[in-house]
Amino acid sequence: MSDRAARCTAFLERAGWGDAIRTPLAGDASARRYERLVACDRTAVLMDAPADQGQDVRPFVRIAGLLAAHGLSAPDVFAADEVDGFLLLEDLGDALFARLVEQDPTRETELYRAAAEMLAILRDLPVPDDLPTFTAQHMARLIEPAFDWYARPLGSTVTQSDQQALFTVFETVLQHTIGNVRVFCLRDCHAENLLWLPERGGTARVGLLDFQDAVAAHPAYDMVSLLQDARRDLSPTLENEIVAHYVALTGDDPDRFRAAYAAIGAQRHLRILGVFGRLSLHFGKPQYVAFIPRVWRHLMTCLATPGLEDLRTAVLQVVPEPDRLDRLKPDAAA
Repeated sequence: MSDRAARCTAFLERAGWGDAIRTPLAGDASARRYERLVACDRTAVLMDAPADQGQDVRPFVRIAGLLAAHGLSAPDVFAADEVDGFLLLEDLGDALFARLVEQDPTRETELYRAAAEMLAILRDLPVPDDLPTFTAQHMARLIEPAFDWYARPLGSTVTQSDQQALFTVFETVLQHTIGNVRVFCLRDCHAENLLWLPERGGTARVGLLDFQDAVAAHPAYDMVSLLQDARRDLSPTLENEIVAHYVALTGDDPDRFRAAYAAIGAQRHLRILGVFGRLSLHFGKPQYVAFIPRVWRHLMTCLATPGLEDLRTAVLQVVPEPDRLDRLKPDAAA
């Protein structure tokens, strides 16, 4: 038994789950690992997040408490070892939105409307002072992975001067569209991080996962994450319907919200191109390359929005279409 495995076993024993049957659960793009624990008639979820691989469970514990205190369905934390990086969490089940819609596409509208209603509640929560803030300048700089892990591997000769020029254009567009509006954002709010809990009431029916990277950002950020998902397609009709539903709930100006939505979408999708390239080339996870064509389509949709013509031109000057994705596979870099 490895040292980490031994420490994990000791944590479970201290928490009263030492005899539980342990079954691995699907993980995410991080170094975190999950297991479902079953002991008699109770279940829980183990999060194993090693600090020596850049993980820190303290934000999860803190954000979970904040969300739960306002009636949102983050999992309860039953036990925590913040030094070694182990959490014992409430088991919210397996009814992921993505899974439910795959099984029964007729439920898609109901689920996405519920998610929008949850986000409308979330935006009114107090924003913790210590949340990272997504300013226009910071968001512009976050596109940097797209150069090293997407554009250059695909053959672009993008220079440092080109990068700086695109940063400047992005910052200008974002400042114009998002201004200084900042709310509590989950950051990774999509169909594989949302669970349906029909036995609960109101917005508590939407279970929340993977929120430890929450930020203070424009409310359109979570809506882009939800509706322009890298992993699954939504029809433009449904996307527009859910945006309209959200705007009706919040009272936002529809035109201003959609302008911010398009600009943030362009920033997010460009960054994700680089993130997925890095997951493949650096971390040996080529399965993420399969999502890149969809992300590119989302990027082009956002850049086709009136008012983003200069941004579209600047992006296409240095960022190539995804037509040689074999170059983003680990064996291509060998």
